[in-house]
Amino acid sequence: MNNTNGTTENLSIEQIANKLKRAAEFISSRVVNRGEVIEQAFCALLTGEHLLLQSRTGTGKTLLSEQLFGMFSGAHIFRVQASKEQQPDTYFGGLDIELLKTGKIVHNTAGSLVESEFGFIDEIFDANDFTLRALLSLLNERRLIRGVQNVPAKIHTVIAATNYLRVTEVTEALLDRFLYKAIVLPDKEPFMQYKISQQYLQHSARTLTPPEQIAFKELQYFHSFVTGNNPNIEISITPELLYFTNLVVRNYEFQRNRHLREVNKGAASAHYNDYYISPRTQAKSLDLLRALALLKGRTEIQHDDVEKLYFVFATVGIPEEVAMYKKAYTTVLNTMISSNGFEQIKVLLGFESLLSEIRKDHSAMQRPLASLTNSQLKKTFLDWVKETIGGIDQTPEHNKKIIEDFLKDFIPACDEVRELKAALEIEMIRLFQEIEREKARAARAKLVMENS
Repeated sequence: MNNTNGTTENLSIEQIANKLKRAAEFISSRVVNRGEVIEQAFCALLTGEHLLLQSRTGTGKTLLSEQLFGMFSGAHIFRVQASKEQQPDTYFGGLDIELLKTGKIVHNTAGSLVESEFGFIDEIFDANDFTLRALLSLLNERRLIRGVQNVPAKIHTVIAATNYLRVTEVTEALLDRFLYKAIVLPDKEPFMQYKISQQYLQHSARTLTPPEQIAFKELQYFHSFVTGNNPNIEISITPELLYFTNLVVRNYEFQRNRHLREVNKGAASAHYNDYYISPRTQAKSLDLLRALALLKGRTEIQHDDVEKLYFVFATVGIPEEVAMYKKAYTTVLNTMISSNGFEQIKVLLGFESLLSEIRKDHSAMQRPLASLTNSQLKKTFLDWVKETIGGIDQTPEHNKKIIEDFLKDFIPACDEVRELKAALEIEMIRLFQEIEREKARAARAKLVMENS
């Protein structure tokens, strides 16, 4: 067995990607035809999020989870089969009897989920609502909060399995804690059944020790730059690609809600919950983009990474949801490419950074704009100034007019760019109003001093 200790920071991005690829390939050799769910699970591990697996019995949920956690050394795994009779101490550790006599609820957390890096909860919806409610803060904030006890938890990733969904107010909150969700459907194709049978004959349903394990400390290191918390390694995304990502997500959210309206049209009760992507989930999807880039050995996010954001916005294994996301991605991408929208968005976002620079320091308007424009905007902006005004370094009093005219003369090539331009026009107006108010305050202050 090959465990890497002490050399983590010397690994290149390509070496890290190859390590993870070998691990995924080993799991795929044991859990046949589950490549997409395995990739999703590695994304959950890299981003430090939780995964919910739903399927009928006997589809290998437990084997997948156990083999996945078995790829890592130096991590404690908490395992439990949920049941209605269980109380929170099943997950948090037994109560301290002496403290309980004084009216204080304090758990002895040694060996519990609180003290474990990985957790596997089988048939999670068999647990009662009281216990599930107690798990919410542990899964989300990574803290045990019970009575007077408020302690940090070591949890990195929990995988929960279920044969069914039980819908209550509490279980809806619990589902929100699982950023990644997948439905594992039985594979009845004869050849795949043959391969599954081969694996069973060789190894039964046992978890195998892999030829190479990844130290948990390495996973934590990978996690640090996937979540943007390592200043030494940056997985970058361009402003225009980030904007494109948000356009795709908005389009997908719109398509999901339109589908819901069509499905519920004419129903006896038209009441249904809108599909909603919270700002928190959308922000966390950026970690997924970095994880996807890492898995491909890259330090920059590309368009095809955005295509796989359905790992968090859809349920893997439900073709309609995945297809709807991919359609949203393709629609927006084709629009951007055919209209030169990416280049226009790049220019407008550069213009936005110019406005932000002036907003931070209003005195910047007193300097020639050529000294302010960033590289993202500079060539386009200066070329426009040359062609329109006939010079680059105009006097400072012309700055406001130059900025206004540049945006006014900008012709959007598609609706998405037109919408961005309209938003920037509002930002520009607000900025100049702020500057005028500042001038007015300064003038009043000067007048007061002169009259005193």
